[in-house]
Amino acid sequence: MTLVLNLVKNRRLLLKFSTEELKQRFSGSYLGVLWAFINPLITITIFYFVFHIGFKSAPAENVPFVLWLMAGMFPWMFFSESVMSACGSILEKPYLVKKIVFEVSILPPVKILTSLYIHSFFLLVMFIMFLLNGISPDIHFLQVFYYIFCLISLALGLGWLTSSIVIFIRDISQIVGLFIQFGFWLTPIFWSHKIMPEKFQFFIKLNPLFYIIEGYRDSLVNKVWFWEKPQETLYFWGFTLSVLFMGTYLFRRLKPHFSDII
Repeated sequence: MTLVLNLVKNRRLLLKFSTEELKQRFSGSYLGVLWAFINPLITITIFYFVFHIGFKSAPAENVPFVLWLMAGMFPWMFFSESVMSACGSILEKPYLVKKIVFEVSILPPVKILTSLYIHSFFLLVMFIMFLLNGISPDIHFLQVFYYIFCLISLALGLGWLTSSIVIFIRDISQIVGLFIQFGFWLTPIFWSHKIMPEKFQFFIKLNPLFYIIEGYRDSLVNKVWFWEKPQETLYFWGFTLSVLFMGTYLFRRLKPHFSDII
């Protein structure tokens, strides 16, 4: 709870750092921060022309395939970018780590909040795409905010965990990158878990991202509430709270040694 309370206490600093992070990411370019929003638009345009016009993909779960794909792709992009950037967040700013008065625990959340800005724009465009395809929003759309909270909670735990270990074992960043690559293909983003034999579906559901991606699709496409899947919900929060506990515990134990190693 100490690290979580630090986020609340330093919320203004967190917001300031995240906006500065977004500006610095595109500093030196003529369009600046606009690139953060141009890239999503280009991605969506590519999806539309490749899958909707080029491949003429069959509808998935009674909606155009491109919409079904976006509902799974966008949360994955937010998660992967958050975890990868949070992993190296402390190594990027050694001058802040050496300042005794600075609370370094906010550095991984800064990366996650920065990614959330871009993800919010993705969501806005996705909602517009649904409207253009004749799918009107209903109360189930609000459930997306619950799954965003799930994403942030999992990314926070992994961010604190990996950012504290990578200072002592630099290979962790490469290992995280490998897990992200494997996870992309093992998570049902481009494919439905229903095509797998029933005996393998249990192992697919062990992936915590399965719960979130299916949750986005339940909110936007299938109109299913998260409490209608009690076993999957309990498993996800059991896993996520365990990761948060390990992440915060290791971060607090290793934090006094950060300045010596860096």
